Amino acid sequence: MKAAFRKILLGTMVLGMSGCASESQIRSLLEKNPDILFSAIEKNPEKFMEVVQKANMIAQRKAQEEQEKEESGRVENEMKNPLKPNWDTARATEGPKGAPIKIVEYSDFQCPYCGKGYQTLVEVLKNYNGKVEFMFKNLPLPMHPMAMPAAKRFEAIALQSPEKAYKYHNEVFQNQRELNAKGEKFLDEVAKKVGADVAKMKKDMDGEKVKSRIEADMKEAEGFGISGTPGFIVQGVSIRGAYPFDTFKTIIDKKLAEAK
Repeated sequence: MKAAFRKILLGTMVLGMSGCASESQIRSLLEKNPDILFSAIEKNPEKFMEVVQKANMIAQRKAQEEQEKEESGRVENEMKNPLKPNWDTARATEGPKGAPIKIVEYSDFQCPYCGKGYQTLVEVLKNYNGKVEFMFKNLPLPMHPMAMPAAKRFEAIALQSPEKAYKYHNEVFQNQRELNAKGEKFLDEVAKKVGADVAKMKKDMDGEKVKSRIEADMKEAEGFGISGTPGFIVQGVSIRGAYPFDTFKTIIDKKLAEAK
């Protein structure tokens, strides 16, 4: 933080000085005679803060523009060279089989941003009813202690019924506060509420099949460079974070147009 402040400070001094002195000369002058700087700040504190804030805003704007440019380039590249997540037909999905748009999400049941991502997904499925098939994949993060227990139950219920698994998925995301407050007790209550065989779920959730699926999901996300949640792949194009509906709409509309 101090280093960043010194950098902005030096930048403002360079911007504010005229003549042909180099940055290294100015740096040397100020290091040998710091009282010059202190005196100037004391005499003009408001002006100094105004210049520092302006320089900081310019730096932030530039960083944002560079990030947006990089993101735009990545999306354009993935439009031409789509990512290819494993679409295992044995896995539970929501939406009609064979729909023109396939969405994969790598998510964490306890992550608040994934809760926002869930709300956006509901909007996507509503607006593109019949055109999207969705597959939930697991990326439980270490800082969320209930993420892995929730993921295990989802996959165990999915072995019984994809429909019940997604009812469970919806209930958990709609009630994250209860998950945080009640933990695994809440998860078992949800499993019972959606009609799952809880005894079978408890047995299967610690089995090899559930374990291997979750591990495969995490490894796949890592392979795509998705380390945070939520991460989506919309017909081969990744959305990294809890972006709004319009971000999904832009990609989906373009992919549907290409399909025609």
